[in-house]
Amino acid sequence: MRSGLNADTVGPVDVAVVAFEGNRFNGEIVPALQALQKDGTVRILDMTFVRKAGDGTVDLVELADPEVAEAFQAVADIQFDLLSDEDLRAVAEGLAPESSAVVVAWENTWAARLAGAVRESRGEILLFERIPREAVVEAVAALDN
Repeated sequence: MRSGLNADTVGPVDVAVVAFEGNRFNGEIVPALQALQKDGTVRILDMTFVRKAGDGTVDLVELADPEVAEAFQAVADIQFDLLSDEDLRAVAEGLAPESSAVVVAWENTWAARLAGAVRESRGEILLFERIPREAVVEAVAALDN
């Protein structure tokens, strides 16, 4: 399989939108993404940059575009379109003028083994939910009281 992905064994996939004020993306998140991918925690599946100009016009910059390809070539070893133009334009609508965002879809490869074990045991995940960071911070703070 060219992509290295198999629908029967792929882990859960998340999407994150990271906004940057003033259209000033400097690439400093690249080393963190590279480390997560190198240690097998995640596999970057799709990544796009969204820019919103002061007049509200939107520019979508795909990972393959020369402008960003060099910075991210070591991050995404495969690329397919999980993120539609409609999805990306919806992200852009939420951006302030003169700002940008990177939209990243990644496979949680760390969870693929557990997911496989659940399927093999004929189990079924009934609920999977991420607890917001703010709730965790509040719970940790409550421990100190």
